[in-house]
Amino acid sequence: MSSVLDRASSAPVARATGRPRRRTRLLALPEARWALAALVLFLVALPVHLLHGPAWLSGTLFAATYATGGWEPGWAGLKALKDRTLDVDLLMVVAALGAAAIGQVLDGALLIVIFATSGALEAVATARTADSVRGLLDLAPATATRLLPDGTEETVDAGHLSVGDTVVVRPGERVGADGRVTDGTSDVDQATITGEPLPVARRVGDEVFAGTVNGTGSLRVRVERDPSDSVIARIVRMVEEASGTKAPTHLFIEKIERRYSLGMVAATLAVFAVPLAFGDTVQPALLRAMTFMIVASPCAVVLSTMPPLLSAIANAGRHGVLVKSAVVMERLGQTDAVALDKTGTLSEGTPRVTDIRPLAASGLTGEELLRLAAAAEHPSEHPLARAIVDAARDRRLTLPPVTDFASTPGTGVCAKVAGRTVVVSRPARLPDRASAAVAARLEEQGRTAVVVTVDGVPVGVLGLADRLRDEAGSAVHALARLTAAAPALLTGDNEPAARALAAEAGITEVRAGLLPQDKAGAVREMARAGRKVLVVGDGVNDAPALAAAHTGVAMGRAGSDLALETADAVVVRDELAAIPAVVRLSRAARRLVIQNLVIAAVFITALVVWDLAGTLPLPLGVAGHEGSTVIVGLNGLRLLRERAWPTDHPVDSVTRDLRRGLRVRHRGHR
Repeated sequence: MSSVLDRASSAPVARATGRPRRRTRLLALPEARWALAALVLFLVALPVHLLHGPAWLSGTLFAATYATGGWEPGWAGLKALKDRTLDVDLLMVVAALGAAAIGQVLDGALLIVIFATSGALEAVATARTADSVRGLLDLAPATATRLLPDGTEETVDAGHLSVGDTVVVRPGERVGADGRVTDGTSDVDQATITGEPLPVARRVGDEVFAGTVNGTGSLRVRVERDPSDSVIARIVRMVEEASGTKAPTHLFIEKIERRYSLGMVAATLAVFAVPLAFGDTVQPALLRAMTFMIVASPCAVVLSTMPPLLSAIANAGRHGVLVKSAVVMERLGQTDAVALDKTGTLSEGTPRVTDIRPLAASGLTGEELLRLAAAAEHPSEHPLARAIVDAARDRRLTLPPVTDFASTPGTGVCAKVAGRTVVVSRPARLPDRASAAVAARLEEQGRTAVVVTVDGVPVGVLGLADRLRDEAGSAVHALARLTAAAPALLTGDNEPAARALAAEAGITEVRAGLLPQDKAGAVREMARAGRKVLVVGDGVNDAPALAAAHTGVAMGRAGSDLALETADAVVVRDELAAIPAVVRLSRAARRLVIQNLVIAAVFITALVVWDLAGTLPLPLGVAGHEGSTVIVGLNGLRLLRERAWPTDHPVDSVTRDLRRGLRVRHRGHR
């Protein structure tokens, strides 16, 4: 049959489906339900209050807002008091009740809603972490086919396998346990464990891992590790431990909240008690104390932190970076070391033909060699075969007829192409000196080499490799400038391939052949040296490192579900240039936070001094307090502007100039 490769080849890679993914629903969390109820009640009460509706109605709605949004933080604060800890949430509940006591019901309700929402967001983040750990378990198959001594087979729970059992792994199935091949040959996709971009040949004596996907061959595997100690199980434990032991990086204001809370409570009591001691009456003293509590309330201080960070999150989202929380946005700016995964992160994650080397004695041109190889590989579904066929399609080569196709797992393919026997195989199959020398040189350069033979005679060698992303070099350079140190490359791929790609990207520190626990160990080693490590990855094998890092970033398009959920941020469009940009944006947000804290401190200090040294009218105190809140809020919103997104990318500069020119022309026409 004759075919012209003018259509995209299909990619039959299917995500294995087993047990359904388990994800906590938002409203399944009580914190989210109470926060939503408080918000709805507040929004209903607000127009009634502003339009001077019935006092009993607005009062009832505001009371319900206080109850639904304030009981959880209030109760948690009371429990914290038993441990002699003053929680700022309890302080906010007291401030809200104090505001209500002197007629400022709206201010108090707003405080309640803000803090209930904050608690709900924290609960959602915690639940998502638990979901990501549970999602790991879905990688390992629920059942396995165990071979009995009499030769019969039985299906058993994979968790009930024992060391010494033999399991049968058929084509397309996931390996049920860590073990060693005792019979059969196949290509096994180990990307979930090692991150290698291509399936690896597995023969008798080779080790395989639970959760990896078998190719077209059938394997018999002797179990060598208890299921509870498999690589997948160890990944689960590492993610759980990292998520549970990693101390949260508090926002700047949270670092001083305890002292501020204690000082505010003590000062409020003093403002009330001291005038009484000097003969003042209860009502003026109480009014002064409540005014003090209002003007000293840390609303402006809280808003000093959140608007800049939330604005930065929104701006990053518009540019394809999903930052999961304000805490993460703050952490990004603290980065002083970066570790990058290779496959799917620094590289595109799919093999491509990079070298076409016809042997001199064959008399073939490069296109003729590629045409023969692509024709023989056309019926195959192997990733290397698809890469060779894609290369021929890109050159619009017409393939000759193919018959008698046969594929040998772990070795290569054989087919009749226009009446000649064409074999495309690994170099070890045909140890011809000329082809072996070419293949060796390619492999030294980090390529995967395949030998093409026609009627038993080697005619050429093809080199395939994972291709570096176009923007990888500039992103690595930008990250090196931000952290004053070049990023490190952590990969499960082989050393020559890793070093070749690293050299192309400008990376000198390379750690290759790493299993997931090795990657996490390397990150912890950097952390012990005092570095705040940003890890960028995309696969299941990157999850422990992402969890152990100070900040983890996942590539979104090809990223595994686990990596996306474990990471603190996701680059949705897979643009490496967005990573240094979001780090700079985080640092800009932190500068605005500090500016806002200074503004809030000036307002609070001035109003408090006025209240203590003179007589601050309550309406003026509320106006000053709310005015400072508005100022810091608007200052934080500056990061929503388009030009707040930092970039060194020349394309972005050109686009910006074009947009500016169009605006000028538009104004001229008007």
